[in-house]
Amino acid sequence: MKTEDFDLFQSVLKQRSGLVLTRDKAYLLESRLTPVARRWNMKDLGELAGAIRSRRDERLLRDVTEAMTTNESSFFRDGKPFELFRQVVLPTFLKAREDTRRIRIWSAACSTGQEPYSLAMILHEEQAKLAGWSVEIVGTDLSTEVLDRARAGVYSQFEVQRGLPITHLVKYFRQQGDRWEIIPEIRRMVTYREFNLLNDLGTLGTFDVVFCRNVLIYFDQPTKTRVLEAIGRIMPPDGVLVLGGAETVLGITDRFKPMDNHRGLYQLTTAPRPQGLAVKAAG
Repeated sequence: MKTEDFDLFQSVLKQRSGLVLTRDKAYLLESRLTPVARRWNMKDLGELAGAIRSRRDERLLRDVTEAMTTNESSFFRDGKPFELFRQVVLPTFLKAREDTRRIRIWSAACSTGQEPYSLAMILHEEQAKLAGWSVEIVGTDLSTEVLDRARAGVYSQFEVQRGLPITHLVKYFRQQGDRWEIIPEIRRMVTYREFNLLNDLGTLGTFDVVFCRNVLIYFDQPTKTRVLEAIGRIMPPDGVLVLGGAETVLGITDRFKPMDNHRGLYQLTTAPRPQGLAVKAAG
């Protein structure tokens, strides 16, 4: 790949998604953008780059961006964040929101929907405690293709075998040939929206809990700061932010601080510590 073509793709991705691509990831460009070039009847990435320069076709730019930003997901990925949600975060908000009986949860960069559906299954397991409550889960991604898959709620045998307890597969899925479809009751618990994390987060409203896992690792530090600061502005004082295991707010923003004894959970620095969040999680 020519240096000027790599630089073009790098610039497009940084501007449109915040993704920072270093030269050692040129192989990733080759593997993900070659199918895009073929779909547009182009012979190689050089021709694809030339088309971007000459045409700036929004559909083509969208295809390039989506191909590079679609990330792998799985049900109950990494396990611990979902344990903390069930054992610590949810009980805390059930107490803190007794008056309004309303909780909003955002799954940012949700890809094909495994994360928000995992949260929906947890909430369904706790439905006796949530009687009379309004609990909204919003999943967002900038890729329309993965959002269509998320809304359909249909997964392969391989996908449901990764992290999903067999009891949940039997209870919340119906087999359709060699595929598995999430039951409508769980699908209805999640609303999906196309959204770019670089845009104005205020249009999404306020969220009590934000899952933004394994997203910041693809951004440079100024973009990480910008996104975290924006997330902080759409959370109430006692809101909870959930990041991936390899991510942190330290050295990036002063708006959030880690929660004691709860790795991966963060709260606003100006917030009083909600009662119950300082105890050590079970397990």
